[in-house]
Amino acid sequence: MPIKSYLAYPVKGKRQELLNVLQNMEECEVVPAENHDVIVVVSETSNGKEEDILQEKLNAIESLQMLSMVSGFETRN
Repeated sequence: MPIKSYLAYPVKGKRQELLNVLQNMEECEVVPAENHDVIVVVSETSNGKEEDILQEKLNAIESLQMLSMVSGFETRN
């Protein structure tokens, strides 16, 4: 089960739009920073295939300027 955390940087002026998109992704927990223009994202998927699909979704978000992975962990059954 891949679990990853990211810092998501929005395109200038698109923070709320990015926040809305990320909050609607069921694989993600989202925490907006209170004093910076950044959003903390923690994702959890069931397997590598689902992780690949999530990565494609994240890469397609137009209001996302940069996504920086902070940490990653995967459990194996």
